[in-house]
Amino acid sequence: FPEMLSNPRLMSVQRTLNVVMNQNVSLSCHADSGSPPVTYSLFKHNQKVSTLNRPDLTPALFNLTINSASDVGEYKCKAENKVSGGRKYSNSLNFTLVEPISKPVLSSPTSQAKKGQNVTLSCLSENGSLPITYIFFKGKQNISPPVKMHKREAAVIFLYISSSSDFGTYKCRAENSFRNNTKYSNSFNFTLAEERSHSQPLIISLGLILLLFIIGFALAIPFFIIPSYKASE
Repeated sequence: FPEMLSNPRLMSVQRTLNVVMNQNVSLSCHADSGSPPVTYSLFKHNQKVSTLNRPDLTPALFNLTINSASDVGEYKCKAENKVSGGRKYSNSLNFTLVEPISKPVLSSPTSQAKKGQNVTLSCLSENGSLPITYIFFKGKQNISPPVKMHKREAAVIFLYISSSSDFGTYKCRAENSFRNNTKYSNSFNFTLAEERSHSQPLIISLGLILLLFIIGFALAIPFFIIPSYKASE
């Protein structure tokens, strides 16, 4: 007797839904049971993309190329045979377009610091699919747990400058779901801020007093020389 089809399963042959631009992908649509022949139709956003006929219960393979962001929408497939009402729809699949990240930029509001000071470091990749995970390093030693950012915002860590060893070279690393795409930032170094000596303000004050004295003396000379000159006449 003719048998009604089971609901087909739609699967990605690549076993991942993360795709990149211009990538070729394959979708498999398969009804496990039902009377053949079977006609499979693939839909994207409820619009038919392609139709394949199978004389038996072997899967239908739909080959696609991801050419734009619109190609990563919702996909479904429909299976139907000659049994009255033998039309069944599959689960839906959504591809995620993955973009490689750009080289992150490591920065700080200040490049100079002194011992006992709190400072911050920020790491940001301007391009790349979210989320992006950042890790901070000093030399080759990581100094932070992974920081996952779901928005296009910089990852920030706080540091305490306790000794001269804290003025070493810092870097950060960024990565996302794009395979084999880990990027390291520029190097960043804090420099030791010169601390003013307590005697400097006193020296400056004495210098200003001396300068004012010399100017005052120069202005007073005419008042002493001219009267004495007239008296000698």
